[in-house]
Amino acid sequence: MSKEKLIPELRFPEFKNDGEWEENVLSNITDAIFDGTHQTPTYTESGIPFFSVENIVSGNKNKFISKEDYEIATNKNKPEKGDILLTRIGKIGFSAIVDWDYEFSIYVTLACIKQSKQFNSYYLHSYFQSSTYQKEIFSKSLLNAVPMKINMDELRKTKVLFPPDIEQKEQQKIATCLSSLDEVIAAHSQKLDELKDYKKGLMQNLFPQEGEKVPKYRFKEFENDGEWELKPFSKYIKLYRGSSPRPIIEYQTQGVDGVNWIKIGDTGSVTDFVIRSVSEKITPKGAEKSRAVRRGELILANSMSYGSTYLLDIEGCIYDGWFVLREYDEVFDKQFLLQLLNSEFMQNQYKKLAAGGIVQNISSEIVYSTLLPKTSKAEQQKIASCLSSLDALITAQVQKIEQLKLHKKGLMQGLFPKIRE
Repeated sequence: MSKEKLIPELRFPEFKNDGEWEENVLSNITDAIFDGTHQTPTYTESGIPFFSVENIVSGNKNKFISKEDYEIATNKNKPEKGDILLTRIGKIGFSAIVDWDYEFSIYVTLACIKQSKQFNSYYLHSYFQSSTYQKEIFSKSLLNAVPMKINMDELRKTKVLFPPDIEQKEQQKIATCLSSLDEVIAAHSQKLDELKDYKKGLMQNLFPQEGEKVPKYRFKEFENDGEWELKPFSKYIKLYRGSSPRPIIEYQTQGVDGVNWIKIGDTGSVTDFVIRSVSEKITPKGAEKSRAVRRGELILANSMSYGSTYLLDIEGCIYDGWFVLREYDEVFDKQFLLQLLNSEFMQNQYKKLAAGGIVQNISSEIVYSTLLPKTSKAEQQKIASCLSSLDALITAQVQKIEQLKLHKKGLMQGLFPKIRE
């Protein structure tokens, strides 16, 4: 059987007659590939930035080490502007281009690929994110290791593909195309952050803050309505804890009669506090041993991301990581209560009351002891309508970013050849 040609499905017109791409290994295209320090240094409040996997995956740059530790950690190997950082332990295969000038150090979880005349750094960074390279790096990884990792020797052997032109014009064209798309995604991500910040600030003004009984901002028709009422949660709402059939593995099912099994993990992609789908179901027999919840009810997390409250757009069952809220309809508008319970005012109360516990969660006693501010139903509905409209904008922005990312993913699948064994 003849080997399939290394030619991408999508190619810019000026390169269509340039022939097959070339396969190489990472160690052949750069003068150096090195990992970071194997010693965890002492962190300081300021100093030299210290990067690990979380910095590359999430973009956070919040750890620092002293100048002395930096000199020990870097020795002769110092990442510089134009180099590429690649995660090799934990969430392997993520990359970032060093596009800054300041000194920094890296942990052993990262590898640094020194820039070279043999490749365009942005091209290689983009290629690292392609499905072709992701399959390659996973194939050479220690998949059973905890956490997952790839040894440096195996990383150096990973295959990379390049267009055949020595002048790197096709590399540059691909890099320019994908970087411009990244800029669009970054701009929309910034807009999303601005919308979230705006909503956060608005909520601080629309709800009374600690020690206050009147919000800083009030819609005109309610300016003379006086103080809000402030009473313990227990005076307004009843909590009912979820429960789990055990062992849960015996009750999980993919059958058509399965009942939605609502877990905190199902909230990972939720942007408007509404749960619309789940990843698992349990049998009707398992549902009998759990807590049934209805579409339209509010549930509050008491573990993990404790304090977060969600509206159900599905029916199903909840386990003991949730409370379902009931018997509040005469006092609170549901949409208002959803926003109030997710406000900083409430979240700060949960954190203070849960502080010091061995396990970070909140009991029904903690929730019941929090203070809830309450105003008239008419004012509640006005506030809820305002904040819900912002949630709709935030959700639309999230969807727009996801569509752009999917477009980029599809584009990359066409711009890079696929290696088929």
